[in-house]
Amino acid sequence: MSPTGRSVTVRVPATSANLGPGFDTLGLALSVYDEVTVTVRDEPGAFVEIHGVGESVVPTDASNLVVRSLAHTFEAMGRPVPGVDLVAHNVIPHGRGLGSSGAAVVAGIVAAKGLLEGIVDVDSDTLLRLATELEGHPDNVAPALFGGLTIAWVEGSGPQHKKLLVHRGVSPLILVPQHTLSTKLARSLQPASVPHEDAVFNVSRSALLIAALTQSPELLFAGTEDRLHQSYRASAMPETDRLVTLLRGHGHAAVVSGAGPSVLVLADGPGQRLEAAELVARESESPWESKLLAVDVRGATIVSD
Repeated sequence: MSPTGRSVTVRVPATSANLGPGFDTLGLALSVYDEVTVTVRDEPGAFVEIHGVGESVVPTDASNLVVRSLAHTFEAMGRPVPGVDLVAHNVIPHGRGLGSSGAAVVAGIVAAKGLLEGIVDVDSDTLLRLATELEGHPDNVAPALFGGLTIAWVEGSGPQHKKLLVHRGVSPLILVPQHTLSTKLARSLQPASVPHEDAVFNVSRSALLIAALTQSPELLFAGTEDRLHQSYRASAMPETDRLVTLLRGHGHAAVVSGAGPSVLVLADGPGQRLEAAELVARESESPWESKLLAVDVRGATIVSD
């Protein structure tokens, strides 16, 4: 059975990883979405059309990350890689710590799952494994795949995740700068080891953050303290560091989103979120785009097929 002629549209949310103390472990899906339509054709190869973010930059051939992820999935399932037409409508900012590459990986894998429906079953464990193989870490791809707040880890059998529902009082605010930052550069600033007391500090705050996000939003400020990675990366993004310091100095639970340079504020209600946005507009030394978002609870979805 061949998927020739089939078409699927996949919607994938942005994500914010780390959330302060949960380095390479915690991730949150957010209500900003890329949408990709993939149609299988008779001819080999890939034709890619990009609209929105990355329109003149993202590759439009078989080297496109969505296409490569789709091909990786077909190969992993033992199926021949088909020729495809792909149309992408991108909204997630690139290079700003909001999971754009993870979203592209997930879009390709979930599109392949949809195209292979009735031919080969691709279960959730396989989705996460394939996405982690391509992305390198499960902390961004897990929330992009499954939505909500996710705890991701790797054990002998491969990457694992646990999805948790976020308390309805949690109100995310994303602050996006005009400049980008390489994830590779940010990771290069991370030391090979950290002081024992800092490791213990982050263990306590990560546990507290789970409680804050799921049950007690009033604990978000204490739950987002970090000693493991943000201070080491501050030199690569001084404007981000200044903004986080400004917001936390006024009692807002602000953290670096992913590898940065965007900033995530986890407010314990809409009123506090507005106060944070107004503070940034009034006192920040550089321009930031404020996005008042919701937590996405569904993750990647097939819109139509």
